[in-house]
Amino acid sequence: MGFSGRRRARGEVREEGAQPRVNLYDEVTAKIIAELEAGRFPWVQPWDSHVASGPGLPMNALTARRYSGVNVLLLWGAAIAGEYPSQCWLTFRQALEAGGNVRKGEKGTTVVYADRFIPEAEKARAVESGEDAKAVPFLKRFTVFNVAQCEGLRGGLASDPAPLPEREILPHAEALIQATAADFRIGGAKAYYAPGADFVVVPPQPAFRDQVNYYRTAFHELSHWTGHRTRLDRDQSGAFGSKPYAREELCAEISAAFLCATLGIAPTVRHADYVGSWLEVLREDNRAIFRAAGQASKAADFILAFDGAETGRIAA
Repeated sequence: MGFSGRRRARGEVREEGAQPRVNLYDEVTAKIIAELEAGRFPWVQPWDSHVASGPGLPMNALTARRYSGVNVLLLWGAAIAGEYPSQCWLTFRQALEAGGNVRKGEKGTTVVYADRFIPEAEKARAVESGEDAKAVPFLKRFTVFNVAQCEGLRGGLASDPAPLPEREILPHAEALIQATAADFRIGGAKAYYAPGADFVVVPPQPAFRDQVNYYRTAFHELSHWTGHRTRLDRDQSGAFGSKPYAREELCAEISAAFLCATLGIAPTVRHADYVGSWLEVLREDNRAIFRAAGQASKAADFILAFDGAETGRIAA
């Protein structure tokens, strides 16, 4: 999967500025669109490949904090493209701090961090008018390297979780579902979330050909559940086929992938037939994937908080 946006290793690990030479929103959105048009889903990777790392969210090997939002998609793609056996990453300087270094000739992967600043002219306008100054959003670039691209690193750094056995009841997933205290109903032949009545319905586990799909489906629907007005208050008013509906489904798809990866379950696509509507949304708004991935991280964090899982976010 080739959308890692790599650069050659060097000491400078951050490029900042309100006016980057290349519009990062366009750059990242174009990569995601290209993947979807090619029939690949950036939040679903071939985890069972003998060259790929196992399920898990990308994390910083030095701080053990997990990356979030669109950076998860970028780093998952880079791990597959580079055939790296780990989900752990470091900046150039962090590799030195960890007692090692990035191997000569290795190319890093670009991740982004959203920030805001207030221009001087806006500050002056606010003083004159008595109104609040308006901040301007922009992105910062960071370059990170997989630990497989480094050498001489000391022991004791963050490591990938051990893979779970295939096809068995997952006590941690069961406990997390129960801990949410959601109105979670098991039965019938369809899975859905009813926002008005605020309940989730999932078919019984034996109804799934591959029983692990029960958990994938459960976390997809629970991701919708987080959007209720009493929780994260997302727009869930869209009718089937509408753009608000497509945006909510995209958020739930990515959130479920984040949750599954955190729990050691290989993510899959629950609603691949929505890809056309997702592409329409992404093509008309270069910030849609950032918004969807950010909302997905918040949804996953909301659910993971019920069992005390660390949900720290980080840009680099």
